[in-house]
Amino acid sequence: MSDGDTNEARGDRFTIYFDGDCPFCVREVSWLLKRSARSGGRLAGIDIAAPEFDPEAHGADREAFMARIHGRRQGGELIEGMQVFREAYAAVGLGWLTAPTGWPLLKPLFDLGYRIFARHRVRLGGLFGRACDTGACQLPDRPAISRR
Repeated sequence: MSDGDTNEARGDRFTIYFDGDCPFCVREVSWLLKRSARSGGRLAGIDIAAPEFDPEAHGADREAFMARIHGRRQGGELIEGMQVFREAYAAVGLGWLTAPTGWPLLKPLFDLGYRIFARHRVRLGGLFGRACDTGACQLPDRPAISRR
């Protein structure tokens, strides 16, 4: 599949759309995809920073995809924010790790925390030695996530 897809699309997979120029995103999604490969492959990743990525073909505009993380449920529904992490972690068998982020008293705090992080992730990447000249953080040596 094109558009920066790191795994072939399959109906029973949860797809996570991530910024391949963000060191935090790449590190976490790489780890999740490796875990997915070892546990049945129920998670797919699409790099929204790949030159061939067409945001409109995936149901949102570039600004929306860059503003916060998105995911697609197997039924086709596009979701965003912390719920993406809850579902991605569940897809790789680690739903228990993110379960507290969905508890009624904690959910608003985690959702707000993620929105704040998403808004400042490029600047935070710069604090960790990443070059952020173009508005997106660059990793000096990118982990093995293919861009097709």
